[in-house]
Amino acid sequence: MRIGIDLGGSKIEAVALDTGGAELARRRVPTPQGDYEGTVRAVAALVAAIEAGIGRRGRVGIGTPGAISPATGLIKNANSTCLNGRPLHRDLEAALGRPVRLANDANCFALSEAADGAAAGADVVFGVILGTGVGGGVVVGGQVLTGPNAIAGEWGHNPLPWPDAEERPGPACYCGKQGCIETFLSGPGLAADHARSGAGRKSAEVIVAAASNEAAAEATLRRYERRLAKALAHVINLLDPEVIVLGGGLSRIERLYADVPAIWGEYVFSDAVATRLVPPLHGDSSGVRGAAWLWPEEAGG
Repeated sequence: MRIGIDLGGSKIEAVALDTGGAELARRRVPTPQGDYEGTVRAVAALVAAIEAGIGRRGRVGIGTPGAISPATGLIKNANSTCLNGRPLHRDLEAALGRPVRLANDANCFALSEAADGAAAGADVVFGVILGTGVGGGVVVGGQVLTGPNAIAGEWGHNPLPWPDAEERPGPACYCGKQGCIETFLSGPGLAADHARSGAGRKSAEVIVAAASNEAAAEATLRRYERRLAKALAHVINLLDPEVIVLGGGLSRIERLYADVPAIWGEYVFSDAVATRLVPPLHGDSSGVRGAAWLWPEEAGG
């Protein structure tokens, strides 16, 4: 049995999968906001509850914001900032009393969709998270590409490519830079862009308003689509993936899957673009399923 944990900014979700990938159990709890020790305890309690309900012990994989620094072994680059600089891997292994595998949450999402999701069978897959933050994960030949700095796929903290005049220098980002892709394409980034146009709404409200043909909301979504197209064209020029899978709350905007590929050809360095842009097969479950898939079936532990 594999147990996957998706350690999110607002919730922690756990799922248990059998050897064939069928779901055996699922639980979720709120994330203790700003509380590192409470977060470790919450993960341990979730695993204990799952195992008690099934009556079996499992191998545990965890998807986290940020990544483990190869230099220090500590978490870096997490937008859940209470995790940064902390030995999360070590502390979770101690709390659970077993080896644990950790990976960036976007990597887990990409692995899930490449393994048995919307990108199954594709050799090169780019998985995108468009939510509270913006992340990415790369899967090549069924394996997550991490890199020596543990930052492969971190496109959200590159600058928006081919910026228009009004997009320079761009909004301030928590990472200390300005104009990061995340500041434009995250849910809060979409809402902030709409506010700058003179209207104040949450990102979900903008989407609903655009569907009702509200002119200001429609204009905001068109700006969002062009920015997403430019940002993904940059990825295509670097990786040339067969499939790009969108995840996170904004992946539910159905029009993106037709509108964005209609734009990105302007920026891709090719006479034609065969890359497919698709929604996730497993929806919100992709991240937690991918965390479970961090353990191959033959692995011990």
